[in-house]
Amino acid sequence: MFSQNHQQGHNSRMNGTLGGQRMPVQFNYQQGQHHQQGHVQHHQPGQQDHAGHNGNGPVLGHHSSYSSGVMSSASPFTNAMQNGHTSTTRGGQAQPISEHWAEQLRMHKEAERAHTAMTDQNQPHYYARLKAAENKGIGYPSPPSGKNPSGDADTDDRRRPYSVEKARGPQAWHNLDMSGQGLRNLTPALFAYTFLSELYIASNKISHLPASIGQLRQLRLLEASYNQIEILPPELGMCTYMKELLLFNNQIKVLPFELGSMHLLEQLGLEGNPLDATQKSTLAEKGTKTLIHMLKEKGEEPPEPMERKFVTIQEDVNPSLERIKVMSWNVLCDKYATPQTYGYTPSEPLGWEYRKKLIYKEIGEKRADFLCLQEISTEAFKEEFSPELAKYEYRGVQWPKTRAKTMNERDALGVDGCATFFNASKFILLDKHVVEFATIAINRPDMKNQHDVFNRVMPKDNIAVVIFLESRQTGARFILVNGHLAWESVLADVKLIQTGILMEQVAKLAERWVRMPAVKDKKPFAFSGSGDKASPVVEPAPSQEYRNVTDIPLLVCGDFNSTFDSSVYELLAQGRVSPDHKELASFQYGNFTRDGIEHPFSLRDAYAPTHGTPDQLPYTNYTPGFTDVIDYLWFSTNTLEVVDLLGPPDAEYLKRVPAFPHWHFPSDHMQIMAEFVVKARKDKKAIVEPDFGSGSGSGGGKR
Repeated sequence: MFSQNHQQGHNSRMNGTLGGQRMPVQFNYQQGQHHQQGHVQHHQPGQQDHAGHNGNGPVLGHHSSYSSGVMSSASPFTNAMQNGHTSTTRGGQAQPISEHWAEQLRMHKEAERAHTAMTDQNQPHYYARLKAAENKGIGYPSPPSGKNPSGDADTDDRRRPYSVEKARGPQAWHNLDMSGQGLRNLTPALFAYTFLSELYIASNKISHLPASIGQLRQLRLLEASYNQIEILPPELGMCTYMKELLLFNNQIKVLPFELGSMHLLEQLGLEGNPLDATQKSTLAEKGTKTLIHMLKEKGEEPPEPMERKFVTIQEDVNPSLERIKVMSWNVLCDKYATPQTYGYTPSEPLGWEYRKKLIYKEIGEKRADFLCLQEISTEAFKEEFSPELAKYEYRGVQWPKTRAKTMNERDALGVDGCATFFNASKFILLDKHVVEFATIAINRPDMKNQHDVFNRVMPKDNIAVVIFLESRQTGARFILVNGHLAWESVLADVKLIQTGILMEQVAKLAERWVRMPAVKDKKPFAFSGSGDKASPVVEPAPSQEYRNVTDIPLLVCGDFNSTFDSSVYELLAQGRVSPDHKELASFQYGNFTRDGIEHPFSLRDAYAPTHGTPDQLPYTNYTPGFTDVIDYLWFSTNTLEVVDLLGPPDAEYLKRVPAFPHWHFPSDHMQIMAEFVVKARKDKKAIVEPDFGSGSGSGGGKR
C-alpha cells in the first residue's frame, strides 16, 4: 500500500513497512532499456510514452526508465524495428504488425520483467518497491495513475452534485501491492477497500477473480498478470473508471460483454492467453478502445429486474378519505444523453427512441394522479409527451429554463425545463405559474446590488413550475410544485437561495389562491374503467374553501440536487435555515443572509419513514461518480398523510449494472412515487355552552 501522491519525501505505509525510510537506494532488478528515440521527455508534463500509453504510466512505463537511469548495468531490450514495431513471419514472409499489437508486446515485456524479478530473484511487492523509490526521489517522478478527477473530462460527472472522490473524504493511500506472494485466493476483506485506485496482484497463483471485485468501483489500474485466471467475472465491468487492465499470461479464453462498460480503458493486456480469435484479432488490429466498444454494443439485453414493490406506510386508512398518487422523475433530456457523458451505456438503450418508450410504459403502468417531470424540452413536451400521455387522460403544463428567452424559436424548442401533468378526468387546473429563480433574485430590492447574486445566482437559469388544482370528486384543492435546482457542488448556496425563493413564491401564490372563488361551471364526469359496463356518472362536489395559506394541501416535488445533510433539505424539513449556516454565512444575499431563510409550511419528506430500514432508497441518482438520494416528494403534514411508497430497485440485479441509464432504467435518475390521503378537515365550529338546568344538584351550574 502506498500513497497516490508521489511526492519526494512522502512517507507511506507499504506492506507493514514505512515506505521511503528504510528502503535500499537500489534494487537488483533485471530491467532493460526499451524507450524509443526522443524518450528523454517522457516525464515532462503533458508528455506520453508510446501510442495510447498514458494514465498509469508509473507501473508500465516508468520502471524501465527507473532501471535505465539507476541501474545502467541491466541488459537492454530493444525493438526489432526502429519505429517501435516488431515483425512476424507468415508463410516465410515478414509482415509488419499494427501499432496496437506492438504496444501489447511492449507491455507484455514489462510484465514479464516484473514477474522475473518477483519469482526468479525473490523480490515480491515489485510495484510497491518501485513507487517507494520514486517517493524517495530515486529515478524520475511518475505521472499520476489517472487525471485529476476535478479536471478529467472523461470522469468528471458534470451534472452531479459532487463526485464520489470528493465525497469519500481524505484517504492516506489508494494503491495496494499484493504481487509475488503465492496467493491462491483473495480475501473478501480486500473488497471493503472501495477507495483503491490501483491494485497489483500479479505473479500469484490466483485461479479466479471473485464477483466482489466489482465493489472496487474506483479502480484505475488492475495488474493481475501471471496468474491462473480462466474466467473473468461479469462484475468486473462495474469498474467503469478502469484505465489499465493487465492480464498477461493467464488462461482467459473469452472476455465477458460486461467489460464493455469500461469506456475509459486505454490498455488491455491479454498477450499470453488462449483468447477467442475474434476478440484477439480485434485487439491486435484495432486496439483496446475498439474491442471494448465492440463488447459494449454486442452485449445482449439482460432479463428484466424484479418489479419495484410498494412499501405500505399506513394500514387501515379510512376508505372515505380521498387518495392521490404523485410521481416525480428526472427523465434525462435527449440532448444530455451523449456517449461522452454516458460512455458505459450501449447506444441502443441510450437512444431517445428506446428510452422514451420505457418512460411511457412506466407512466402508463403506475397511473399517478400528479406527474412531475424534469428535463423535458419544449419540443418533447408538445410533440411527444402531451399526445402520448393524453391516452391516459393526462393534461400538462411546461416551462423551459430561462435561457430559452434569449434564443430563436427553433432553438428554444430544444431547451429543457419542468413539465407537470395531472389526470384531467379527476382534477381541474385552476392556475399555473413559473418561478424563475435568477429573474426574481436580481429584481429583489435587497438582492439586486449584491455581487454574489450576479456572480452566482444569475448565471443559473433553473426554474420551478407551480400549479393550482381542484379535485372534481371532493372539491379539495392542491398546490403542486415541480422544481429542478442547480447541480454544481460548489453552488450549495445557490441551491439554498433557489429553494428560499421557491418557498417564498409558493407562500405568495397560496395567499392569492386561498381567496380564489369556488368553481361554478364544473361538469359531471364518468370515471374511466375497464370492461364493457359503463362507469357511473359522478356529480362534482362544490369547491372547498380555505382560511389560511397553510390549509391548502401542498406537494413540493423535483430534482433538488441536494442530499440529506444539505441546507436545502434542512430548510424544507425544518422550515428555517439560520444566517450563520456554513453554506450561507460567507455570502451576501440581502435579507436571506441577514435574517436567515424560512417558510410557513410544515413539510415532510415522503420517504422519511423508510430511513434506516431495508426499504430505504439507496439512491435516486446512480452514476459511476455519484450515487445518492437527491430527488424528493415533500408534503404538508397538516393536510396530507403518506400511505404507500414506491420501494427500492432489485439490489441483486444492480450488482451487474454499473450505472444508469441502462436497458431497464431509461434515465440516470430513478422515479419516486407516493400515495397520500387527504386528511379530514377540522374546521372550527361555534362553541355552544351546555345548559344543565336550574337544579342545585352536584351536576348543575357552571364550573
